[in-house]
Amino acid sequence: MNSSRPLILLSNDDGYRAKGLRVLAESLREEGDVVVCAPETQQSATSHALTLVRPLRLNDHGNKIFSIDGTPADCVYVALNSGTRVLPRSPDIVVSGLNHGLNLGTDVFYSGTVAAAREGALRGYPALAVSASHETDYAAACQVVRKLVRAVVAATVKRSLLLNVNFPPGSSWSVRQTCLGMRVYVDSVDYRHDPRGGEYLWIGGPGAEHSPMADSDTDAYDAGVVSVTPLVLDLYCAREADSTSDVVRLVSESEL
Repeated sequence: MNSSRPLILLSNDDGYRAKGLRVLAESLREEGDVVVCAPETQQSATSHALTLVRPLRLNDHGNKIFSIDGTPADCVYVALNSGTRVLPRSPDIVVSGLNHGLNLGTDVFYSGTVAAAREGALRGYPALAVSASHETDYAAACQVVRKLVRAVVAATVKRSLLLNVNFPPGSSWSVRQTCLGMRVYVDSVDYRHDPRGGEYLWIGGPGAEHSPMADSDTDAYDAGVVSVTPLVLDLYCAREADSTSDVVRLVSESEL
């Protein structure tokens, strides 16, 4: 690998064989050196889980493509902490995607795609999580991702910069900076029985609705615009400090 070119660590949550990752890897190779370290199998909605209760296996598929039988966060953690086993040097950026489906609004709390990027940001690297509608032209989306990668690497940015990017349907878009919107799912638990009478269940209902919210990623999506949303790593909520002080005071004064 050429040390003068940017080094891009690429992961996802759909698995290393996923079309979105393969198309994005091919496109990003025009921008820099790409190392893929992605889950062996589908890991959607695994959020930021790390596998601590069983051993993991790292598989080398050649052409700088690795897979791990774990979560998206496992993949980035292992790649960044394995010396030169996976990466020849520290990456210039961590990219996760191109995800098969959106990660808008509160999806970021559940998303394995976002978690892979967040793991990179937690380790001090600028990171992008990129997701797309199933009706998005992946090749066109990858060209936009290349521009974003180039801009992040070239710009003077905080090492922990974490951007969540979503592509609406189509092949040509404007790009907008956004905040997280309101994406409301139909919540449900569907109980069923297998052929032997045993009970099983599926969680999560079909479809989602967007509540209008100015400057949000959901509004951008509905308008056919690519959203770029900066995410924070510090979950401390300053506006709830006074309420928390009241709770702590009541607990301290309690005789229970």
